[in-house]
Amino acid sequence: MTKKNNRDIEKVYSTGEFVAKLRRLADALESGEKFEIQVAGERIYVPVRAEFNIEHEREGANEEIEFQIKWTN
Repeated sequence: MTKKNNRDIEKVYSTGEFVAKLRRLADALESGEKFEIQVAGERIYVPVRAEFNIEHEREGANEEIEFQIKWTN
């Protein structure tokens, strides 16, 4: 198995693209299948055993909600 380099990428999507990705994620979760997504040229496979959480951050007038998916290879 090849070693994967550390990575920290944030990618901005249009509303339509984001909705389509969320819909595919929801479909995979409901059917109990792994989720597959490509981000900045790298294909990522999210296993069924992944954990899901939602974070809310506030700093001054700025607020952020992050939908997170975490797993260990």
